[in-house]
Amino acid sequence: MKPQSSSLIFLFGLILILFVASRPYQNTFDKITVREFEMLDQNGKKRASIKVELDGEVVFRMMDDTGTIRVKMGAGEDGSGLVLLDHHTNPGIHALATKKGSSFTVIGQDGKKREY
Repeated sequence: MKPQSSSLIFLFGLILILFVASRPYQNTFDKITVREFEMLDQNGKKRASIKVELDGEVVFRMMDDTGTIRVKMGAGEDGSGLVLLDHHTNPGIHALATKKGSSFTVIGQDGKKREY
C-alpha cells in the first residue's frame, strides 16, 4: 500500500471518529427494546429487574441493598400478583387476581393471616 493511501485511510478514520464523537448526546428515547432490564445502585449492585420468564410471565423484582428481594410483581396469562416481603422474606402482603378470582392476604405482626 502506498504511503499516500495509508494517509487517506487514516484521515478518513479520524474524520469518522470525530463525526461520531461530535453527535449531540441523546438523553431521551422513543423506545428501548431489551430482554431483561436491570437497575443498579451507585455501587453497581442490582436493585431492580424486569424480565420475561421462560413460561412467558413478566416479573418485576425490587431488592434491598443486600440483594434480597422485597417486592415481586408478576403478570401472566392467568392474571397478576403482588408480594411484599418482610425482613425475613416472608410474605407480608400478597395480592392475586386470576381467572378463578382475586384474593388479598395480609400477615400481621402477630403472624395471623387475614384473607380478603
